[in-house]
Amino acid sequence: MSDVLSLVEARLRTALGEPDARASVTFLGTDRIEVLRWAPGAAPSGEKAGPDDGIVRYATLGMSAAPMADPTAALADPEKGPRAELLLSVRAGLADTDKVLRPLAVLAATPQVEGVVVAPGASLDVGEPLWPEAPFSSVLVAESGGLVEDLELGEPRDPVRFLPLLPMRPNEAAWKRVHGAAALEERWLRHGTDLRDPRRSAVPLDD
Repeated sequence: MSDVLSLVEARLRTALGEPDARASVTFLGTDRIEVLRWAPGAAPSGEKAGPDDGIVRYATLGMSAAPMADPTAALADPEKGPRAELLLSVRAGLADTDKVLRPLAVLAATPQVEGVVVAPGASLDVGEPLWPEAPFSSVLVAESGGLVEDLELGEPRDPVRFLPLLPMRPNEAAWKRVHGAAALEERWLRHGTDLRDPRRSAVPLDD
């Protein structure tokens, strides 16, 4: 589905500008996953760079090549089904976040490896720090439509959704399993949690 990936990359470039780095990762039995990086201050295609917002952004490319299949389905449809890529935004210069490229590729390969559908509200865990000394090993999948608009592919294909990832501290991930994603997001919002801070503390969970 190289045609889909070409459209996806074009949408990313339109929204975020020219990536300044990219890495390719291939896992046994899966298609290649690329991870693109945008340095702070990158501008959408055709626009001049604006004030540096201090945010480095990462996006997967390859997860959307095929639709995600319902693990309970007897036969996977090669055209219909949800498609997505993953986005991560963090403040630059506070941690060695460029080491997140492989963990992001691992998460993007999850539908192929584990046969799951990645959707908003889901938790994904890589089982190790997202980058060296990171206090996070898991992420909450947020709703699409913010940083990068959904990409319509036309019938019978579902649109490609660009899903932001919100890193979770271990106690937040445990709390979310009990109370749900909406409750955790509301708590983050109520406490003004900077979800882009790669060194942030956990949000209070007992008030």
